[in-house]
Amino acid sequence: MMKSRSTIIAAIDIGSEKVTTLIANVQTELTDLSKVINVIGVAASESGEGRGIKKGQIVNLEEAVDAVIESVESAERMAGHNVTKAYLALGGAHILSQNSHGVVAISNPEGEITQADINRVIDAASAVSLPPSRVLIHVIPKEFIVDGDSGIKDPLRMEGVRLEAEAHLITASSSAVKNIEKVLDEVGIKVEEFIYSGIASSDAVLTKTEKELGCVMIDIGAGTTSIAVYEEGSLTYSYVLPIGSRNVTKDLATGLRVSLEAAEKIKLSLNPLREKKGTEAEEYLDLTKYDAGEDKKVSRKTVLEGIIRPRLNEIFSMVKTQLEKEKLINKIPSGAIITGGGAQVYGVEESGKRLLSLPVRIGKPHGVEGLVDEILNTSFSVPIGVLINASKKEPKDHLTSISKRLKLPTIGILAKLAKIFKDLLP
Repeated sequence: MMKSRSTIIAAIDIGSEKVTTLIANVQTELTDLSKVINVIGVAASESGEGRGIKKGQIVNLEEAVDAVIESVESAERMAGHNVTKAYLALGGAHILSQNSHGVVAISNPEGEITQADINRVIDAASAVSLPPSRVLIHVIPKEFIVDGDSGIKDPLRMEGVRLEAEAHLITASSSAVKNIEKVLDEVGIKVEEFIYSGIASSDAVLTKTEKELGCVMIDIGAGTTSIAVYEEGSLTYSYVLPIGSRNVTKDLATGLRVSLEAAEKIKLSLNPLREKKGTEAEEYLDLTKYDAGEDKKVSRKTVLEGIIRPRLNEIFSMVKTQLEKEKLINKIPSGAIITGGGAQVYGVEESGKRLLSLPVRIGKPHGVEGLVDEILNTSFSVPIGVLINASKKEPKDHLTSISKRLKLPTIGILAKLAKIFKDLLP
């Protein structure tokens, strides 16, 4: 009989359109260390500019706190646990990356490489000069070099005198990070670790073969588009574009002269699987069906070709520009994998193929079980990826059973009481 250990972890994604909270029970088999991630709590609350969040960044602290509380408390009620710590997805146009090199002498007189040597060379690679406005989020080893021999993934216990490391560093705006930490602190949650949204999506969607051969992960969110390029199994480039599927919605609202809410409904309704050829419904859209307030019909082709496609082409043109700038466009034979809420926009796959001249597929998340009926779609790739990434880190329990807490108030009430007391202090 296999023995297992159970750990509870929480993932929060503060996106431009929704705040998503996932709570999972991670079962680790102690004999082979295999893991099963069982989702036990799911919730998403509306975010956006009206609720303190714009393009993945906090623009109004109080409104953002309310949006996070709403999402977290709903997930808590479903899971029967109270969140005290969580892993946070981090996106936004402030994300930047660079590659670095570190070198150390092997400390063991007999020349055997120890874990301490590996830690030292990674520290050496991460010792880059950063301005006060930047903070280091990830240090990801790409490869190790032992006495000039490159391409080594794990040098532990190998023999040598000189150890080098090529690492990928991801940095973020320190103010953006502090603002998110402040929001979570107000809610009563400690940030265990930030995980770049591009890495999270990759963990949820990409296959090992795609990473080995070379591919680009394109996560089209509501306000931003995250890019993650993999070569020989390692992350080699990260970037975030300040444009997303919300721009498609705004274009529809402007072009059709309808509200943003109606434009969003129109965008989501344009699904090729729902079309019936040879009917008037296929050729024209009746705006009254989308609460547009106008009794008129518009050509479906005009909407698709004249409004949606130009914006999608712009997004992929910007992606291609970045890949060409970094000389990566010819190093990703596995092509582009598109995910995020924007992957559901009509024509996104065709635009990607045309503009990037690469194989393209839509990437749906996998790797979790439990309450997955509503979340195994592209718009939940980031929070699912955060869970997968967090499960690899052997975290401590992030939650305490509500029943064990003697039915104390949930974090929303506690946070507000703490704020009142704080305001009363001199």
